Amino acid sequence: MTEAGVDLPKCFRTAVVPAAGLGTRFLPATKTVPKELLPVVDTPGIELVAGEAADSGADRLVIVTSPGKDGVVAHFVEDLVLESKLEASGKHKLLAKVRKAQGLLQVESVVQDEPLGLGHAVLQAEQVLDDDEDALAVLLPDDLVLPRGVLDVMSRVRRKRGGSVLCAIDVPKDQVSSYGVFEVETVPDAANPNVLKVLGMVEKPAVEDAPSTFAAAGRYLLDRAIFDALRRITPGAGGELQLTDAIALLISEGHPVHVVVHRGSRHDLGNPGGYLRAAVDFALDSEEYGPSLREWLTHRLSGEWAPQLTNAE
Repeated sequence: MTEAGVDLPKCFRTAVVPAAGLGTRFLPATKTVPKELLPVVDTPGIELVAGEAADSGADRLVIVTSPGKDGVVAHFVEDLVLESKLEASGKHKLLAKVRKAQGLLQVESVVQDEPLGLGHAVLQAEQVLDDDEDALAVLLPDDLVLPRGVLDVMSRVRRKRGGSVLCAIDVPKDQVSSYGVFEVETVPDAANPNVLKVLGMVEKPAVEDAPSTFAAAGRYLLDRAIFDALRRITPGAGGELQLTDAIALLISEGHPVHVVVHRGSRHDLGNPGGYLRAAVDFALDSEEYGPSLREWLTHRLSGEWAPQLTNAE
């Protein structure tokens, strides 16, 4: 990665994707297919997240899975039988699509034996980090942040200010109760007004209690100190370790934590409604599907469309 023509060291080499959940909101579809493999048009969500990590300089993707949930990692493994059939059939565009995932970055997995929270999932990644890695990125696969590039901004903030850097989106005030919300203050010497200092975080506050409208957007650039903090916090309900509690502990001890407010869009792939919006958004931007979908949507939403029944005799 370069800045003003100067080669800069990477802020992180490893990106961690927690993917141990059961995807209950998508049942029965996720009875056999992991939620992370559901396609956004024709590309699984996990591949989109892996591509984002690779674009921002990651060399390795660590997927935190649950026992028996091997399909997510298998998506990144070469399939010689499928590839040879596509090549023999002359389906070169499809072949390139199939090969894309395996060429993004090195992929490995660690197993979270029990569902003990996001913090616990992140803690499992410590065992595979190299000794010289002082930071890691965490990307929640349910959050699709567009356009790509926020991790690059977060990396620049860490280089300048150290510590950990998080991502936020500015949500309507009447929606704050659905998110973890940041308490922030301005940074006097920040050239970018979207860089703020984090003082704390409140999980799903009432509207009147929300410290801001800046909500967590599922992208974290965490100092390695997060692992020690995760070991020192008190588990909450169900014995779960919350990542936000560990971040709060670091803040209380003077560890610098900043947030980058992302002014693009964010889709929640973790529920069917958000997933559908993401698919439509992606399809509209596609040269292959966009024009016909836009035409159909215009007709469908015009108020003139009505389903036609065929009377069989």
